[in-house]
Amino acid sequence: MGLVIVAAAADGAGAHRLAFYALLLAVPAAAVAALEAFGHVLDDNREHLHALLWTAVLGLLVTGAAVRAPEVTEGVVPALGRSALLACLGVFCVQAAVSAAAELRR
Repeated sequence: MGLVIVAAAADGAGAHRLAFYALLLAVPAAAVAALEAFGHVLDDNREHLHALLWTAVLGLLVTGAAVRAPEVTEGVVPALGRSALLACLGVFCVQAAVSAAAELRR
């Protein structure tokens, strides 16, 4: 999640190359998180939403990095790349809200 925030901050500062590499580094981290979340689902943990959200994050990160790759040397961010990054931040907000709601129920 930190790498995605770094990418968003780098995009805002105009450092699009740094944003691309931060997204690229975030892909394997999100894959590990998604696999771990699905492992918990298989262990009958009932955290299906958590696993689904991590899968969405992984897909958005791969999409965002893939559409940025051809234009990384030009310093241009395609609209889909920017949208994927913002959607990823939105999914993180949903994850935080779901986690906060679960804690409040306890």
